[in-house]
Amino acid sequence: MLLFFALGLLVHFVFFTSIFDIYFTSPLVHGMTPQFTPLPPPAKRLVLFVADGLRADALYELDEDGNSRAPFIRNVIMHEGSWGVSHTRVPTESRPGHVALIAGFYEDVSAVAKGWKENPVEFDSLFNESRYTWSWGSPDILPMFAKGASGDHVYTYSYDAQKEDFGAHDATKLDTWVFDKVKDFFDGARNNQSLFSKVNEEKVVFFLHLLGIDTNGHAHRPSSREYKDNIKKVDDGVKEIVSIFKHFYGDDGKTAFIFTSDHGMTDWGSHGAGHPSETLTPLVTWGAGIKGPQKVSTQQFDDEFLKEWRLENWKRRDVDQADIAPLMASLIGVPFPLNSVGTLPVDYLNNTGLFKAESMLTNAVQILEQFKVKMTQKKEVTLPFLFTPFKLLSDSQQLDILRKARSYIKQEKFDEVVSLCEELINLALRGLSYYHTYDRFFLGISVALGFVGWTSYASLLILKSHSNLSRSARTEVKKPHRLLPCIFVAIGVLMACFLLIQACPWTYYVYCLLPVPIWYAVLREYQVIQDLVASLLTFPLSHVVACSLVFILGIEVLVFSFFYRYMLTAGLIVFAGWPFLTQLWARAKITCLSWALFSLLLAVFPLMPVVGRKPDISLVMGAGLLVLLLSLAIVTTLTKRKTTLAKEELLVLLLQMLSTMFSMYVVYSTHHSLLKKEGLPLMNQIVSWATLASSLVVPFLSSTALFQRLSSILLSLMPTYLLLSTGGTGTFVITFLWICKTFTSLLPPSVNFFTVRLIVHIHDFS
Repeated sequence: MLLFFALGLLVHFVFFTSIFDIYFTSPLVHGMTPQFTPLPPPAKRLVLFVADGLRADALYELDEDGNSRAPFIRNVIMHEGSWGVSHTRVPTESRPGHVALIAGFYEDVSAVAKGWKENPVEFDSLFNESRYTWSWGSPDILPMFAKGASGDHVYTYSYDAQKEDFGAHDATKLDTWVFDKVKDFFDGARNNQSLFSKVNEEKVVFFLHLLGIDTNGHAHRPSSREYKDNIKKVDDGVKEIVSIFKHFYGDDGKTAFIFTSDHGMTDWGSHGAGHPSETLTPLVTWGAGIKGPQKVSTQQFDDEFLKEWRLENWKRRDVDQADIAPLMASLIGVPFPLNSVGTLPVDYLNNTGLFKAESMLTNAVQILEQFKVKMTQKKEVTLPFLFTPFKLLSDSQQLDILRKARSYIKQEKFDEVVSLCEELINLALRGLSYYHTYDRFFLGISVALGFVGWTSYASLLILKSHSNLSRSARTEVKKPHRLLPCIFVAIGVLMACFLLIQACPWTYYVYCLLPVPIWYAVLREYQVIQDLVASLLTFPLSHVVACSLVFILGIEVLVFSFFYRYMLTAGLIVFAGWPFLTQLWARAKITCLSWALFSLLLAVFPLMPVVGRKPDISLVMGAGLLVLLLSLAIVTTLTKRKTTLAKEELLVLLLQMLSTMFSMYVVYSTHHSLLKKEGLPLMNQIVSWATLASSLVVPFLSSTALFQRLSSILLSLMPTYLLLSTGGTGTFVITFLWICKTFTSLLPPSVNFFTVRLIVHIHDFS
């Protein structure tokens, strides 16, 4: 049994790892030629302000008195520049957002496994292409762009990471620090000839990373006074920095300004998912090369935001977050970042039609270069007769579109050039996605075969060991045919040769060869399979069809629930009535009523919002009290079953009850400490980590009897759930576990025994 579970853990680890090779692989390619517009750029320098964690609505909306929280930025929108909404992508975190802004591509998801702070892969960026870049802000963001830059031309100035405390002090100091350092920098540049000459060069970038809004949002929520006051503080700082630039450079009109955010934030103070409050961020641009405000009577956007923001008469220009990188590169005339997948938003540019057309053509060629490299790489490692090229963008089509675009430029049909290049970019991006996911179907089939094989093998072993289906197999074991192992060895050798010829990574061998021994083990149990099939054939055909339909319907409900959470509610409501349609109602009425009641209670949870809720500590305390009552019920049950309860078992139960009470106290204490802006107490951290560690160990100290072990596992896990709860999570867990307990009560005794015994074995050996 120990060997079986060890193999099971290994197999499931392989399945888990396969996710990263199938879905989380780097989209980056290398070896492209830098592309830049062969015309003089409108700006000599660019100033990029990134207000970390700033929601679009928080910046654009008016307060209760009808005044803007950011009067300077709003004045820019109305009198100087262009504005819109930048649409971010999941994960809405700081590093992926800044990579999209500055490098023009959406984060290499393999970085999830390597941490956000370092560069897991090399990538090009606007900073790398600039002549000089100076940046101020968080030590979590700035170094990754300096580390990936060639040469020594990206300079970073960061504060101490300990300043980033989400609850202990006023986080606006993080932004004040940045503004003060920028002022000191330009004061020093006046007295430093070397620095003075550098800042007066062309193609330079100044990057101000402002973390205060994000920090205040986490600590106090976006609806708080601290978050909104921080927006005003940032607006004042931006106004002051703009004034400094105009004074330092003599208002030469060669500075472009970009103000945006890396991601938004939910009402709950979190980010990372795809809620509109997280993915809608502001974009305000002004200065050299930027189109001024445009009055309009109608807008292409039909959302209600424009009226709420009272900006319906100023043209709104929305972009994808990665589009900002080519916009900045075009403004200062540096090559587009090599890995950028953004499309230049020409509607933001205030320049000639020729400049817009040439810039769009440069953008299209830069993305097309990535497509060509990606196609070449995939073609080199694929057998010629198996390679299927992306048919929508053949070599002849590429040449035809580029030839036509250059012809239009000579004919001064600049609008046609822009449209044609947008079409080429769209096709190239689709082709990049096609080659990036080229092996996904093949790997998915291999992993699916392995997973289905392992599930089948585990099921057959359970049936063989705990059922009457194959008693003959235990008394008279029939050996498999001699050809069976030879066939599987041949399949494995052929698969290995196929992978070797295609120069596949070593992980591909694991995913593709693993199903071979698994299915060999499955077919070795052919006697059990034969007995199982024979047993199923004894059931009426109508029962088999009905069970199959119910099974398929249940699977479809689970699939749809990934996109529509309320499908889980519908499924649970149907399940609530299941016992009343069978003979179970006549056999166990109380249990059936309990099943229906808790199923309907569980059906409420999918309808609750995932994010955006306010913490409700009373629900956490209520869940804790339910756990304590459950603990007392377990003690009572054990006492009734035994004349004397062992001191060790009683001690374990008391320890788990104390752990629950400590967890309740930690949640309550932490909540009030954060409200008082006192941060997270050290003692609460110690208790929390101790609770987590004990929850993994204490169950092993309990009795190996089935009821005691299951009860111990439950009572050990609940304190950890309570520590992670800010609302009804603990109540959900208790409800769900009671549903499971009721379900096992409704099952036939044999199935019930095998189900819970399997749960205990999984816990003991994992």
